[in-house]
Amino acid sequence: MLVLSRKLGEKICIGENISITVVDIDRGKIRLGIDAPAGRAHLSAGIAPLKAGATNPPEASALST
Repeated sequence: MLVLSRKLGEKICIGENISITVVDIDRGKIRLGIDAPAGRAHLSAGIAPLKAGATNPPEASALST
């Protein structure tokens, strides 16, 4: 696992066309903005099934930009 530190407004770039920006830090919670090409699905690990055989896994929700 790679752990990076960023301040409010700073970005992390993944490849040439995906960037993650720290958009808000409030009371121990961090909000991230993801810029990616249209049609690219984004899944949050908190809502995607963690194991294929898990009982009653939460429904995955895809977000697109």
